[in-house]
Amino acid sequence: MAVEIERKFLIKSDAFKTEAFNSYHIKQGFLNSHPERTVRVRIKKNKGVLTVKGKSSSDGLSRFEWEKDITLDEAESLLKLCEKGIIDKTRHEVTVGSHIFEIDEFYGENEGLIIAEIELKSETETFEKPRWLGEEVTGDIKYYNSNLSKLPFKQWD
Repeated sequence: MAVEIERKFLIKSDAFKTEAFNSYHIKQGFLNSHPERTVRVRIKKNKGVLTVKGKSSSDGLSRFEWEKDITLDEAESLLKLCEKGIIDKTRHEVTVGSHIFEIDEFYGENEGLIIAEIELKSETETFEKPRWLGEEVTGDIKYYNSNLSKLPFKQWD
């Protein structure tokens, strides 16, 4: 169990793709997407993960997170029980300075949306901002995967 501290940003260009040291497919759904607690099922690199996240802090920078590895079969079975709106994306990992940015390129109903996340050790930790990093959207709940599953990017005004 831990507190996750992360910041989210939109992406200005696909220049990050040439800098990525790793890319892989993710499919995920939500057994519960209540703002007080979300329960996520994810298939990543042919492995299953069950994640419980607590309510975000008022600034959206931190929240409780618990994860447990589960089998691929268990994850596939649990995805069938998830709320409507499965998230389908490719995650690209890019090292910038001493940090790793995780950049999610969405497909399906969220196609066209690309979000970068960076995990930090403290809410005040500084980090290098690459040229492809755009507007910060930390704390804007419409960019949470649990909300993208309900109100996808293609349905925004």
